[in-house]
Amino acid sequence: MPELPEVEVVRAGLAPAVTGARIEGVEVLDVRSLSRHTGGPEDFEATLVGRTLGVPARRGKFLWVPLDGEIGERGPEALLAHLGMSGQMLVREPGAAADRHTRIRLLLDQPGLHPSGHGPVEVRFADQRLFGGLAVRPTVDGVPDQAAHIALDPIDPAFDASAVARRLRMRRQGVKAALLDQTLVSGIGNIYADEALWRSRLHYATPGERITQARALALLADVRDVLDLALAEGGTSFDAQYVNVNGQAGYFAHSLNAYGRGGLPCPRCGSTMVREPWANRSSTRCPRCQRRPRGIAV
Repeated sequence: MPELPEVEVVRAGLAPAVTGARIEGVEVLDVRSLSRHTGGPEDFEATLVGRTLGVPARRGKFLWVPLDGEIGERGPEALLAHLGMSGQMLVREPGAAADRHTRIRLLLDQPGLHPSGHGPVEVRFADQRLFGGLAVRPTVDGVPDQAAHIALDPIDPAFDASAVARRLRMRRQGVKAALLDQTLVSGIGNIYADEALWRSRLHYATPGERITQARALALLADVRDVLDLALAEGGTSFDAQYVNVNGQAGYFAHSLNAYGRGGLPCPRCGSTMVREPWANRSSTRCPRCQRRPRGIAV
């Protein structure tokens, strides 16, 4: 599933194409990609056509584009996108070759793309597995209702690492489960949790309450460093499902130290990395650098 770096790469790629653009047309090719929208495809189209898009925003793994104006008593709204496991937001010229698994098409008039003051551009939502989707949702303080419960992420300027570290240390659950709790800190998934824990030399099952404040802060700093590096390298791509808005893959997979390296030597100490079942997925660690906490069964 796309995590914070992948979604941020998409957000940044969308910004120049959609900011200030007017929606001229909407085509829903698969209604299943509107499961988060209240109303059918006719309502989705009627709500969007004629409106102008603002600057794309993101919180954790949620991405949205503010919409200008208000319809009736509905209040402020945004076009919300959740990529699920395989969702893609692709920017294309109108008439460009079809993209596989395209579910929704938005035809935009972008004033910044042409000297005459206008230029057409098409945004396509493609999704092979259909766990993602688009929706028009009401916003409160600029945040769509479906993302209101999501905590700030470590690269947000308003992120309070000290407060999050204190909350982490109040938990009996394992530290990896805490990192994946989007109400504590957002945007982290299995890949970047494994990477940050490897950097911090922490076993995934270490209870939060056993971690000192200093070590919790160091872990959050490692999370931030991993996310920043992944952003610089365009995110992590293992197959063709995660791509940026131009259809290009990220290459952070070449910089991974832990995730996906079961059976390979630890880049730090040379011990053989182990991949273990964890919470219906898996966790990869170095048995020497990330020792199991005493008294904790995994």
